[in-house]
Parts: sequence; structure tokens; C-alpha cells
Amino acid sequence: MPFREINAKVVEATVAPGRTMYSQRGAMLAYRGEVSFTPNIQGGQGGLMSMIGRRVANEATPLMTVEGNGTVMFGHGGHHIQVINLAGDTLYVEADRLLAFDGTLQQGTMFMGSQGGVMGMVRGQVTGQGLFTTTLKGHGAVAVMAHGGVIELPITPGADIRVDPQAYVAHHGDVRNKLSAAVGWREMVGRGSGEAFQLELSGTGAVYVQASEDKL
Repeated sequence: MPFREINAKVVEATVAPGRTMYSQRGAMLAYRGEVSFTPNIQGGQGGLMSMIGRRVANEATPLMTVEGNGTVMFGHGGHHIQVINLAGDTLYVEADRLLAFDGTLQQGTMFMGSQGGVMGMVRGQVTGQGLFTTTLKGHGAVAVMAHGGVIELPITPGADIRVDPQAYVAHHGDVRNKLSAAVGWREMVGRGSGEAFQLELSGTGAVYVQASEDKL
């Protein structure tokens, strides 16, 4: 179910019979046709465990199930929107950054420490981002939100990339991440930006970085 970008802050999706999509509550701006919006008490396609994961992560972002036959325009809070098309790989993104996504995608929750070890947990504490992150896997489209626009940076073998953890939006592909200190521990007290910490990503895929460090 592809998204059509109306402008930097609005996307349009086609809703077809027999197809389901999920959106953040309050994201619908307008629609045409016979389309229904139903609160999803099970936390989306991932069901109960996905909902529990977001509760533990303090990411209990309400989702709406969108079904019917028509078109829907989505936007939220004036945030910039980035459309990401997945071709069988996994997208890692915080739940509160999800605007809307295909119901064909398999939704889950990953503990950040499983990728970044202890430093993955430190990242969550320092940046204010959750220790858990939402995963979406399969073939389909995802619309995510960010401040000030988004740039997509490729990640290739032997060409690791480092980003400010607070500017990080999402990543996909066969990618490993870990947090490293850019300065000594004593100098890091009270600091949470990329000047003190850097999120290192390696492997094959892409990372999406927002132009502003503001938290959604």
C-alpha cells in the first residue's frame, strides 16, 4: 500500500478492500470513500506482545486500524514525514515516530541492548529514547515522522557511520549499532548530544537522520 507524498508534511494512502493499515491516533487529516478508523487495543499487527513491549518502553502510542475503500491523507503535529519502502528487511523505529504503515508488515519489539549490548541501554538513558524499539519487517511502506526534515545515509561494509543519537530516526537492513563516548566520562556529565556520545552503525543498510535534535 504505497504512500503518495502530497508535501513534506502530508502523505496520502490508498485503502483497498481486504487490506489493512495502521496509523497513529490523530494522524488522519482527511479521507475520501468508505473508510473506517477503529482503535486497536492489541497494539497493531504485533498483537499483545507488541503492545506490552511498548508499554514497558513507555511507548504506548495508540494505533488505529484503517480499513475500507478510499484514500486517506495523514499528517501529525506539523512534523516532516519520510516514506520508507521495505523489501523484505527490518525497520527499527520508535513507536512515537510511526505515522502509518502497511498491515502486511510484521510488527514486533526489540530490546536495544540486544543490538548494542550494555551501551545500547546507556543510549536509552542518555538520549531519552526507549530501551525498546519497534520493528517492522517484510514488504510494504512505512511513513515516519521527524523534526526539520530527514536525510537517508547509506551504510556499507567497511564504511561505518556515526550519528548523533538524538538526531537518529530509524534504520533498516543488516545493521549493528553501538554507542561510543566521544569524550571522557567526566566530561559527559549533563551531556546527551552527539558531542558527548556517538551512535555507531555498521553493516549494510541505511540510517535516517533528522535535521533537528528535538524529541517528538
